[in-house]
Amino acid sequence: MTATTPRQAAAAGLVIQAEAHWPESVHDHTPPSLPGFIVSSFSPIAAETAARCLSRRPATEGITTGIAASNTAVLITTARGDRESAAHVARTVADAGLLGPLLFFQSVPNAVAGHIAARWHLTGPVVCLADPASALETAALLIEDGDADEVLLVRIEQGDHDQAHAVLLRAAPGERP
Repeated sequence: MTATTPRQAAAAGLVIQAEAHWPESVHDHTPPSLPGFIVSSFSPIAAETAARCLSRRPATEGITTGIAASNTAVLITTARGDRESAAHVARTVADAGLLGPLLFFQSVPNAVAGHIAARWHLTGPVVCLADPASALETAALLIEDGDADEVLLVRIEQGDHDQAHAVLLRAAPGERP
């Protein structure tokens, strides 16, 4: 998984205000638990990476420490979605088992995007994309159209080694807000 670079952000008329990764250290082997999300590491890793990024944002007038009450959009991008939850559902259905309601709730990335927005008091739009290549263009459009002042872009992919990258984006100086 490739991270969003400052050069890519600049090409879209944006600047990176803060960023975070999963994993960042050897201690990032088990994601923290996330109430309401079960079976899979997808949502806990997305939420943890978003929290790291938002906690690193530069001090801005009107934003209190620890809570980023702002017109910030949350944009989740993942090419394959929550593969662990999908595999669990497939196994359970194949075995004629019963699925709990939490699995329906977390089956789409919108659930964790909503969790992030609520936790951090973000009032901008919540958007999920399956095409990581269009994420920066979408972030730029959200800002240009006035739907958001900034965009928290979280890209997450599951595999042998789960990976996530989050960037907080704003319009570049001299660009339209």
